[in-house]
Formats: sequence, structure tokens, C-alpha cells
Amino acid sequence: MRESVQAEVMMSFLVSDELSFRIPVELRYETCDPYAVRLTFHLPGDAPVTWAFGRELLVDGVGRPCGEGDVHIAPADPEGFGEVLIRLQVGCDQALFRSGTAPLVAFLDRTDKLVPLGQERSLADFETHLDEALDRILAEEQSAG
Repeated sequence: MRESVQAEVMMSFLVSDELSFRIPVELRYETCDPYAVRLTFHLPGDAPVTWAFGRELLVDGVGRPCGEGDVHIAPADPEGFGEVLIRLQVGCDQALFRSGTAPLVAFLDRTDKLVPLGQERSLADFETHLDEALDRILAEEQSAG
């Protein structure tokens, strides 16, 4: 069985109302952490930055504003379906990204074919996968800090 889904999309990094630039963003979903998606932002001149958050948050954010805390996702235009805004925040600092909806929906469709929404718990040996994912996340945080 395939254990991950990956895609690369181009997003706009919205620095201000007057300044934005396009960056590649890697989307990744793994069966060892079936509730999460990871987005790795490749900013010019900086090391890649990875954010992990709930797959369901991304699913919901494509169609309506949602999110609490550090991650907020919403359609860019409440009347349209063309673009999605993703706001990431750490303390007072925040970054805003705009993506086309279609590549996100295509990625989410592929994740759903791998592990249907609502079926995450049915994965064999989920607790072991969860422990491995938590260990990996802690290792990533320690190496970054």
C-alpha cells in the first residue's frame, strides 16, 4: 500500500498589499500521521519551513473560513472558489499565502483515496504510527531550535 501523497504547488507569499512573490510549496500527507498534512514553504534565501496541521482544517478552509490559533484558512473571495488564503502565525509574526483552490482540492482528493476522511483511526497499528509521528515531530523541532 502506498503510504504517502505529495504535490508541489506555487503559492503567492503576500508580504504587503503592494508586494508578493511566488514560491514553491510542497504538500505532503502520510499514513503514519493520518490526521495531518504538511506544507513545506521554500522561501528565497531561507531554509525551507514546514508547518503541520489538520487535514480536515485544509478541507474545511477551501470552502469556508476556519481555523483557530496559529493556522487560519479561508476562501480569498467568499463568492468564488478560485483561491484560498492561508495565514500562519507565531506570536505577533504572521505570514499570508494565496493558493489556487484547484491544486489543493486535487491534493486532498488524493489523500482521501489513500485514507478516506473519517477512516483515519481504522489504520492498522495506528498507535505505533502516532508514536513514530510524534517522535519525528519532536526531532524536527529540536533540530530547528
